[in-house]
Amino acid sequence: MPAKDVFHDSVKNALTNEDWVITKEHYYFRIGQDPVYIDLAAEKMIAAEKGGRKIAVEIKSFAGASLTADFHVAVGQFVNYRIALRSHEPERTLYLAIPIEVYKTYFARQFATMVVEDQNIKLLIYDPEQEVILQWID
Repeated sequence: MPAKDVFHDSVKNALTNEDWVITKEHYYFRIGQDPVYIDLAAEKMIAAEKGGRKIAVEIKSFAGASLTADFHVAVGQFVNYRIALRSHEPERTLYLAIPIEVYKTYFARQFATMVVEDQNIKLLIYDPEQEVILQWID
């Protein structure tokens, strides 16, 4: 099993504070022989609906030596996990969780913006110190 991201607990607490129920802390399943490990699975009951909303969250801290390398890894994982999730549990929406400082600096760059839009990457922007979700970008 992969190691927890450094901000795993911050994102988990932020989701819990917004009344999400963490249903799986390490969301593991297989597609054929290949394992898939997504950081979190969560659900939120919506009063006006019978079912509710289901999400999966891949958490990234971007704490490596290169933001560009971290970005490439994050995008690759997101795309691969989204494809796997569509096959395994299509009603669950995948989000890429990124810290606010990385969003304001790196994700504001033209190329990052182009990739996020082109690949339809859904973002969850969080503050790791305050343990809050600042923005959902669909």
